[in-house]
Amino acid sequence: MTTETTPTGIHSRAGGRIPHKWSVLSNTTLGMLMATVNASILIISLPALFRGIHLDPLAPGNVSYLLWMLMGYLLVTAVLVVSLGRLGDMFGRVKIYNAGFAVFTAASIACLLTPGSGRAAALWLIGWRVVQGVGGAMLMANSAAIITDTFPARQRGTALGVNQVAGLAGSFVGLILGGLLSAWHWRSIFGVSALVGLVGAVWAYRNLRETVVRKPGVKIDWWGNATLAVGLTVMLAALTYGIQPYRDHVEGWANPMVFGGLILGVALLVAFGVIETRVAQPIFHLRLFRIQAFWAGNAAALFNAIARGGLQFMLIIWLQGIWLPLHGYNFEDTPLWAGIYLVPLTLGFVVAGPVSGHLSDRYGAKLLATGGLALMAVTFVGLLLIPVNFSYPAFAVLLLLNGVGSGLFSAPNTTAVMNAVPAGERGVASGVRATFQNAGMVLSIGLFFSLLIAGLSSSLPGALHGGLTAQGLPPDAVSAVVAVPPVSLMFAAFLGTNPIGSLLDHAGVTGQVPASTLSTLTGKTFLPGLLSGPFHDGLIVVFLLAAALAAAGAVVSLFRGGVYIHDDGSAPSADTPALAAAGASPDAVGPETGGSAAAGGGSGAGGGMVGGRRRGSAAARPPDRVPTPVSRARERLTRRAPTGRADNARPAGRATETGTQPPT
Repeated sequence: MTTETTPTGIHSRAGGRIPHKWSVLSNTTLGMLMATVNASILIISLPALFRGIHLDPLAPGNVSYLLWMLMGYLLVTAVLVVSLGRLGDMFGRVKIYNAGFAVFTAASIACLLTPGSGRAAALWLIGWRVVQGVGGAMLMANSAAIITDTFPARQRGTALGVNQVAGLAGSFVGLILGGLLSAWHWRSIFGVSALVGLVGAVWAYRNLRETVVRKPGVKIDWWGNATLAVGLTVMLAALTYGIQPYRDHVEGWANPMVFGGLILGVALLVAFGVIETRVAQPIFHLRLFRIQAFWAGNAAALFNAIARGGLQFMLIIWLQGIWLPLHGYNFEDTPLWAGIYLVPLTLGFVVAGPVSGHLSDRYGAKLLATGGLALMAVTFVGLLLIPVNFSYPAFAVLLLLNGVGSGLFSAPNTTAVMNAVPAGERGVASGVRATFQNAGMVLSIGLFFSLLIAGLSSSLPGALHGGLTAQGLPPDAVSAVVAVPPVSLMFAAFLGTNPIGSLLDHAGVTGQVPASTLSTLTGKTFLPGLLSGPFHDGLIVVFLLAAALAAAGAVVSLFRGGVYIHDDGSAPSADTPALAAAGASPDAVGPETGGSAAAGGGSGAGGGMVGGRRRGSAAARPPDRVPTPVSRARERLTRRAPTGRADNARPAGRATETGTQPPT
């Protein structure tokens, strides 16, 4: 370990209360909300943004600008969170977190002031969105660690539940907010981000207090940082280019640069793993993966992220490109209404997240997290079974249940992961968790889009040819429209535009088409009607894969073990004075104050029980009975070791797994 977490940084009062813990929670929740809202706000705002900078989404090469505006932010947050979490462990989590607000706000102002138009403006926005991602990564990497430092173990589930609700709900809130703001002006989405970032920055600098004390001799693992960052960047960038057309291929997987990038990225990540076992002060102790709750929680989170990461995009294309126009909505109005019709998804998560976080404090994460993933798998199958032109009440119920499942999983799983690691590793552990989540989302988008495009490519050209020919279009006009890559038509629908008119203009045959026929072709139902069949073919594969991934995550979640909390005295207990009054020393307290880092094995992560203990065992008591600190202290005062020493007193450096009787 290079740092230690000290309770003196929290400034506890008599009674063990932490006066600023709710201020800490509210600020870190704002930071997570802001970071995740900006990951999705452009999804709905892109139509207004492309119109504002005068960029044609159907022009050759412009699909790349669209993808990088969306994916650049996610890619950077996925790449940097581990490194920034480790820097937080070394130099101060609050310092890195506060800097994240400042960087994010500055980048938002730069986006607000975007000069020029066309591709130059697009490149400006992409560059500053990447800088925004750096700020967002600083916030994501350290918010959960700061909360874990501040709250006692028995309250972390509730606190992290609120934080995680803000984090994941932000990705859905961004859809609605983006639709509302872009209806006014596309620059307003960056103006609001700058304003919220400025408020959060001032609030954080005034109220958050550092809990990490830097130790001398700290060194940065440069080789580890470089191989991890470059490896993830190359691999995720290759995935992004894999879903773009390449020469005469509808996708880019035949591109040697994509294939080579995937191989190079994997090779660099393998090199990172080797380096981390050789250096004296690694960026990340790989032995943390020997902790059962840590590896199982992160693996389940990765499956969850891949299963649901591309869900937003599939649902938005479904609504904007097909369902809303078929129900009479104008194409230019569909982005806003798509966000509104997805509200049940957000509502389910917002309701279930805090409740599951509170319940996980008492019953643990296994049943809640596993049940949440199983429920998500069922809803994916349900979305697969409903028709493309569905009845909205059935669709809304499935969205609501999917949000509930996501809420049941997220907060308990995050709490279990953060409770399982030593205090000095919380920043990097939070970064690893965020990396699994963000990288899973990028991987999901690339995977789902590839499968959807593959499904469209097999049936969309024939559907377009037959539909256009039936309307009496000249053969050259039909060929011009059919030759457009399916990904371009899909993204046109994603941007809330009807591309038929533009394609006929590019083919130079608009004047040859009768006015009545042109009105039919550019109307609300012609293109959505042609897209619905091929789109459903792609949805079948996408939702089957999502259901399988969610089910696999549920299976992995079952292997997380019982309730496990690594205790090294990083947070004071609210019950310490009561114990002192009963004649028990603070060192004899159970979950919240269980000894120093040295007594708990230092930074040891070399095994499922290193530096911590489970709250009871199956043989000792039912898993749903969690003793309070007072009851455990009373019990231990009456039970003495043969030497007369309290049964929990042990030589420094030893880690134990103790079972306790049910509380009285």
